[in-house]
Amino acid sequence: MNITIYEDSGWKRLLPLVYTRPVCDLLLGQESLRARVQRVMRGEATLALHTRKEIAHAAALHTGLMVNESIPVKSLFINGRALCREMPVSGEEDSSWVGLCKGQIACIQAEASLAGQLTSDDFLDEEKLNAAVAGLPTREIGDCLQLLDYPWDFVLSNEDALMEDWKRTSPGNQGQVDGGCHLLNESSIHIGLGARIMPQSVIDAEAGPVVISAGVTVMPQSYIQGPCFVGEKTLIQPGAVIGGGTSIGPVCKVGGEIEGTILQGYSNKQHHGTLGHCYIGEWVNIGAGCSNSDLKNTYGNVRSPINGKEVDTGQTFVGAVIGDHSKVGVNCAIPTGAVIGFCSNVVGPQSPKFVPSFTWHTPDNAVPYEAEKALAVAEKVMARRDRSMKKADKSLFMEVPRMAGELEG
Repeated sequence: MNITIYEDSGWKRLLPLVYTRPVCDLLLGQESLRARVQRVMRGEATLALHTRKEIAHAAALHTGLMVNESIPVKSLFINGRALCREMPVSGEEDSSWVGLCKGQIACIQAEASLAGQLTSDDFLDEEKLNAAVAGLPTREIGDCLQLLDYPWDFVLSNEDALMEDWKRTSPGNQGQVDGGCHLLNESSIHIGLGARIMPQSVIDAEAGPVVISAGVTVMPQSYIQGPCFVGEKTLIQPGAVIGGGTSIGPVCKVGGEIEGTILQGYSNKQHHGTLGHCYIGEWVNIGAGCSNSDLKNTYGNVRSPINGKEVDTGQTFVGAVIGDHSKVGVNCAIPTGAVIGFCSNVVGPQSPKFVPSFTWHTPDNAVPYEAEKALAVAEKVMARRDRSMKKADKSLFMEVPRMAGELEG
């Protein structure tokens, strides 16, 4: 059977995190949503992707998958927003059916004729998709797939995902633990090849497991509390306090206090200051002294501006969402539930609650950030980590201002 991960209209609720990546490449726990599907695939199944046409070329380049091609064979289509715990299956007698999760379409099993007709445009348009599967039998598959609607859903689900991911992780130390370190509940700690835990650091797995990936450096007097995941070649600065429910992607530099937060990767939050219950994209730099609020003084529900329009999160603890390539200047306070768009700069004592993409915001005004200048800076930043943009990446980067203008109002 072919398995295709598809994006639906819900991708817009996950902006600004998905301007340049498929929804399924967002990090949760130790791995992306796409990696979770790949891990539970059975037998000789192949994997493909249906996504927005604007990102299709770059997605094919970075995933190595067949993108936006209809395949006329029996197929299982899985929503890209799905946290996949196990593969939905059916008996051989079943042909086409729709899997629902809390009333939303989470997957579609399609016989060959239907699979060959479905296109990326169908999946991205809610009305078209409903029409295409009208009359098919439905079943609840919430035990297999959980749909994530907003960035805070990833943050809220992260602790459970980390606990679940640990079941597939082998404890043990393949790195270097210097004298004077303390590993609490060592049977729930994994330290990867080439990692180093420097003196007077504490790795505390008493409340949940801790995974330190290959090549990570944890500098002296740091405290890491589980459940927590630290991606390859990340640097934990001296005195850092990393709280439970945190996932830090590869090649980050982090310091200060971080709790219940996801960093997609290649981002810096090196200095003192606090991040709580945030989702931070790639190539983000957060200056010294920056802190965000994740709790209202009234202890009421946090409202967060998704694409500039406030949404009641229904949650008490919600931090900031910061899109790729954005920067926050020193000593900036970030309001509860704030959203800072793709490739924006915030300078001053306080960020607005919503900063549109490609905006340079100062205490005096907010002006557009020219895409050509922004691209030149982004390339310099990436070169510092021995990374470079492909032609498809540059073209997509230059398309984001147009997309953001249409989507963010």
